[in-house]
Amino acid sequence: MAESLASSTPAPFPYTVQHLRRDAASLLLYQAVLQSEPGRAFLTLLQHLHERSTDELACLTAYGQWFSALAAAQQTWQAHLLTQILKADNPFTQQAQAAPLTELPASLIAAAGADLTRLQRLYSCTGAQISQWVQAIAPRSEAPIPWGDSLEDGSLDPADSGLAIDPSSGQLPSLPIWNRLQRDRHWAKAIPDLAAFHRQGGVGKFAEYRALRWQAGQLVGIPHPDPIRLDQLAGYEHQRQTLVQNTEALLRGYPALHVLLYGSRGSGKSSLVKALLNQYGDRGLRLIEVGKADLHHLAEIVEPLRHQPLAFILFVDDLSFEEDDDAFKSLKVVLEGSVTARPRNMVVYATSNRRHLIREFHGDRPRPQDADEIHTWDTVQEKLSFGDRFGLTLTFEPADQPTYLDIVRHLATQTSISLTDEQLTQRALQWATRHNGRSGRTARQFIDYLQAEQGLTA
Repeated sequence: MAESLASSTPAPFPYTVQHLRRDAASLLLYQAVLQSEPGRAFLTLLQHLHERSTDELACLTAYGQWFSALAAAQQTWQAHLLTQILKADNPFTQQAQAAPLTELPASLIAAAGADLTRLQRLYSCTGAQISQWVQAIAPRSEAPIPWGDSLEDGSLDPADSGLAIDPSSGQLPSLPIWNRLQRDRHWAKAIPDLAAFHRQGGVGKFAEYRALRWQAGQLVGIPHPDPIRLDQLAGYEHQRQTLVQNTEALLRGYPALHVLLYGSRGSGKSSLVKALLNQYGDRGLRLIEVGKADLHHLAEIVEPLRHQPLAFILFVDDLSFEEDDDAFKSLKVVLEGSVTARPRNMVVYATSNRRHLIREFHGDRPRPQDADEIHTWDTVQEKLSFGDRFGLTLTFEPADQPTYLDIVRHLATQTSISLTDEQLTQRALQWATRHNGRSGRTARQFIDYLQAEQGLTA
């Protein structure tokens, strides 16, 4: 059956259905590439195409499921396979990101090369070819519509992969390995470039996502992180430069400090941290958001990061603790270390509206008549000094009027607001008075309002 199907294509295809099934079954390291929904649908379709006694309706249904899975992923079959290969998490990619290729076992490299050769044959199977095979089993007046083929229209764009997309542009950074695999006739020869890619871009979730959060006991990728960029932020230049310098040290392997960003609400503390990801994501920076309720999982989060080639920011937003909250002890261990050395590729960036992160009440202060804890002042000092355990503390004072107007003008220039400076100033001050006061957040809300207003009246 497979031979007859292959011979029915107008342009001879060099592989039969049986060849493709054997290739898929023979994968030694990259089995997970075909465990995605489109991959599983493809294997099911090959099975129906190969079996002589297959039901025509079952074959048509299998083709529809494969077509639908690719359409839902908004990827061609070729783009999907490349995406799965580049984010593959297997013994080869794990070891390739941690050690030079010359130090890897020869059998591991050989197995990776053999798998890539097999996957390249699956990659060469076009939607048009599959459609012809289905038509041969279940003849209809018109052959099934093939899903778009990158090999035929040349439209295989790295941006179609979804791998660590730059949210500020919606595009991937330069991805030479993607382009090489697309044009190379022998994927096994691309192993050195593939290993270099994993050393810079990571594997698995870290290759697929730049931003992740700890949720329900595991890291979950954030497909669409905040696209805010550093050049969109105005004011607080000293704080921004200090944080950028510390992040540069982290990326270059120098000692980097944990940072507490505290100050007035709406001053852009969180936006500044998120903008770092969009600035340095293509240089191997990843951001992991950890909620206060999950701080007791910090040791579980941090330890697997130690051997990654990437740099990580653990982002804790709006940090503060109640009097009887023990979560701060877990954070304290990460900030100060324990018997286990702190990973050099990880820092904690926390934001807070409070300088003293643990709430203290007048009743906490020791009085002579109290007969409770003997060394009560030690407890008080532990609470007051918790913020000092961050190596850097950046203060964000409330925006005065000149700073607020500078932020408004900066944002208005970026968004091409068509108002004179006098009109912009007058309306910005009115907005601040009627809404949330002077702050970066208020300025952003004001500019968003003006954009909508001008768009509706255009």
